[in-house]
Amino acid sequence: MRDIRVIGDPVLRTPAEPVTEFDRDLRHLIDEMFAAMYAADGVGLAGPQIGVSKRLFVYDCSNRKGHVINPELTVDDDTVVVDEEGCLSVPGRDTGKPIYARTPRAAGVTVTGVDRLGRPVRLKARGLLARCLQHETDHVNGSLYVDRLAKDAARKVLLQTP
Repeated sequence: MRDIRVIGDPVLRTPAEPVTEFDRDLRHLIDEMFAAMYAADGVGLAGPQIGVSKRLFVYDCSNRKGHVINPELTVDDDTVVVDEEGCLSVPGRDTGKPIYARTPRAAGVTVTGVDRLGRPVRLKARGLLARCLQHETDHVNGSLYVDRLAKDAARKVLLQTP
């Protein structure tokens, strides 16, 4: 099983490359990502989080499970919702568990992309699933949830990381 990369690893801050080959290796990678996500008790995991600089993520959130390759996110409702959010790549130094912080996100989004066979995917979401899709799309763009926090809140989170 692949290790989850943690804050400080450059792969997490580098925009990922588009997926161009839809083969057995890609299908195996997606299966590995689900296994790593479940082992860490996560609800989403992006390629960069396991050291793979590819634009893809998996999710199992709000009774919806799937994956999106080459995701593009559109905000449908820019009402800001602030709620607790954590990240497998931002663990606490003492616990190894994600550090949670009240993070602003758009209330409604649509993510488009393709699946492991290259077929179109379109997810329209609100609530926790919308938060998850935004979080994972941020990862493939080289961003972390702490980037969305006010400076003081981000500093508080970062002081707790390894």
